[in-house]
Amino acid sequence: MADMPHGAGGRPPVGEGPWHRDMTRYHWFVLVVAALGWLFDCLDQQLFNLARVPAMKELLATTAGPASPEAVAFAGGLATCLFMAGWATGGLIFGVIGDRLGRAKTMMITILIYSLCTGLSALSQGFWDFAVYRFITGLGVGGEFAVGVALVAEVMPERARPHALGLLQALSAVGNFAAALIGIGLGLWQLGTAEGLIAGWAPWRWKFVIGALPALLALVIRAGLKEPDRWREMKAQADASGEKLGGYAALFGDPRWARNAILGMLLACAGVIGLWGIGFFSIDLQRSVLKKTFEAQGLTGRDLDGRLTIWSGVTLMMLQVGAFLGMMLAARLCQRLGRRPFFAIALTAAMLSTVLVFRYLDDISDIWWMLPVMGFCQFSLFAGYAIYFPELFPTRLRSTGTSFCYNVGRFVAASGPFLLGQLSSTVFAGIQNPEWMREPMRPAGIAMCAAYLLGLAVLPFLPETKGRPLPED
Repeated sequence: MADMPHGAGGRPPVGEGPWHRDMTRYHWFVLVVAALGWLFDCLDQQLFNLARVPAMKELLATTAGPASPEAVAFAGGLATCLFMAGWATGGLIFGVIGDRLGRAKTMMITILIYSLCTGLSALSQGFWDFAVYRFITGLGVGGEFAVGVALVAEVMPERARPHALGLLQALSAVGNFAAALIGIGLGLWQLGTAEGLIAGWAPWRWKFVIGALPALLALVIRAGLKEPDRWREMKAQADASGEKLGGYAALFGDPRWARNAILGMLLACAGVIGLWGIGFFSIDLQRSVLKKTFEAQGLTGRDLDGRLTIWSGVTLMMLQVGAFLGMMLAARLCQRLGRRPFFAIALTAAMLSTVLVFRYLDDISDIWWMLPVMGFCQFSLFAGYAIYFPELFPTRLRSTGTSFCYNVGRFVAASGPFLLGQLSSTVFAGIQNPEWMREPMRPAGIAMCAAYLLGLAVLPFLPETKGRPLPED
């Protein structure tokens, strides 16, 4: 099947009617496969977020007793930091491989890496082997996104491209939502067991076992997905001339693409730090708030742990309800308002909503509305990234450039969880007044919301790409 748009078969000519009428069955196949790759990628991320605290408690415990809450918080932040460093490293490596080897082949490799190493995380015996597995998992996670959006951007009809990319990102919420359901289900199962174990394993280990299943998607990719016509034509030209596609020397050898890469990376930094350095720690904040509530009700031991596991899943679910709606709306706003006005609104809303959660979330009832609002605002940025970054680079550099924007920022963002842990355990530890600052994660999270100002600062220097075709040098 060809990648090209259609005009026959009873459909209106390309450019008329709804955007999705321009798409053939093969276009939909590409979108579904790419969406599943990113969906399962996000499933892995969220299973890790849900498993982080109980995993650290078990892996850090010694014969002398359980680890302190401060040690658990520090180790959890460090594990997240290493995962994100792997994510950034994998993005840089596989971004170039995606330009040189092909989008479909590289996607298959990255899915196998993150799936298999997620499964290995379930076998961890201590912090450091767990951290190594998470770092390698990050390599695959980081590589998958850039080649996936490059693939979709190059295959889709011009008019459908931004909508398809927005839908690709929005469907990631399905993976996140599935992780929440898995967390809730394992928590309910845990409550029904005598020792809080499922077939001899703690629930957090089973989360990583489930996270290994997406490896099967690689078989679908190998069987039915082909490289985009744009990429194959560029590859043929490069082979004939003896040149190589992709590479950071080529990216930074042209002032136009170098400028887009650096500014795009700084724009991504704001959203990535906001989500991974602050937003996802709302799960830990919720555990702290509800732990006091449940202990006041007399719950202890496995009953307390089971309830907290269930509510961690609920918290993630509420985030993803907002996330899906925010990412679906983002594609429309990007088309209607333009890329830069959209990011200006989304960055401001993400900052204010995150401050709201970390300052005022203090009751079970708050979870039902505060977290959807924050998820809506924070995740809408990522739909914008999926649409915008492929529009900043030509075909020969699209995977490399998109990876650079989305993943180099993660080296900076990787310090976010570590910084949050440090602020919580040192700078804001022991503060008693005002009362809300007795939980140091609250002021630490609010302080880190300054990261969104970075995105607003670089936005005026980025190009507006609304209504323009993908660049070809």
